[in-house]
Amino acid sequence: MRTLLTAILLAVTLCASAVQAATLERIRETGVLKMGYREDAAPHSFTDAVGGPAGYSVNLCRTVALGLKVYLQLDEISIDYIPVSAEDRFQAVQDGKIDILCGATTATLSRRELVDFSLPTFIDGASVLLRADGPGDFSELGGHKVGVRAGTTTEETLRRSLTKDSVDAQVVAVKDHHDGLEQLEGGGISAYFADQAILVYLAAGSKAKDKLQLSDRFFTHEPYALALPRGDSDFRLAVDRALSRIYSGGAIKKIFANSFGSAEPSELVRALYLISALPE
Repeated sequence: MRTLLTAILLAVTLCASAVQAATLERIRETGVLKMGYREDAAPHSFTDAVGGPAGYSVNLCRTVALGLKVYLQLDEISIDYIPVSAEDRFQAVQDGKIDILCGATTATLSRRELVDFSLPTFIDGASVLLRADGPGDFSELGGHKVGVRAGTTTEETLRRSLTKDSVDAQVVAVKDHHDGLEQLEGGGISAYFADQAILVYLAAGSKAKDKLQLSDRFFTHEPYALALPRGDSDFRLAVDRALSRIYSGGAIKKIFANSFGSAEPSELVRALYLISALPE
């Protein structure tokens, strides 16, 4: 009986591996890359004003697709854009609904039990955007109002950070990031707390950008990567090769500028690009 069970488990494992390893072959045969994207994770992945996929991670994945086209020696490659939610995104990868997940996705050890991850694509974390005419640092926010999006883990991080630094500030919950920016521009709050990439995106689009200053302090660290089918090492290598060439060849500068405007990548992000530009 034990021998039979072992044989069955081995057969199931081999079948699963065969399905997973077929990603590149299927793309070669169909010329289609199934890209999952979030509609609500700006500036990394969102639906733009005309209803199309947009954002840093989406633009990065489009360039990866071009790298796959060259690698697979295809005349053309098309992208099937498939929207996913924060709740079903990893299941979509596991089920083969999508080949690659392009969004604000933090690579963690527990998530690696479900999916594989590419080379890092970004590093983010909670930070704070301040008014230039107000407190110059998070530690100076005592007696001031600090905005944060309501009902998020970022709100929890803000409250913990205020307690840890013994800063007696009033937390103001806002309905969305644009509401937070408007209140900061108008002086209703002295600072806005969110992931730094979001703050860079908001500040770049602000009509009062000269009145805002971004803290260089990170309160959390979130390494982002592209989620891929678990166990498909050939596909992961092809994606990593494309990313490495994007970083080393300079294409990442255009992708970043198209996504974040005049904002410059942080020192951490620049270091990530340098470290992830692997030699052949």
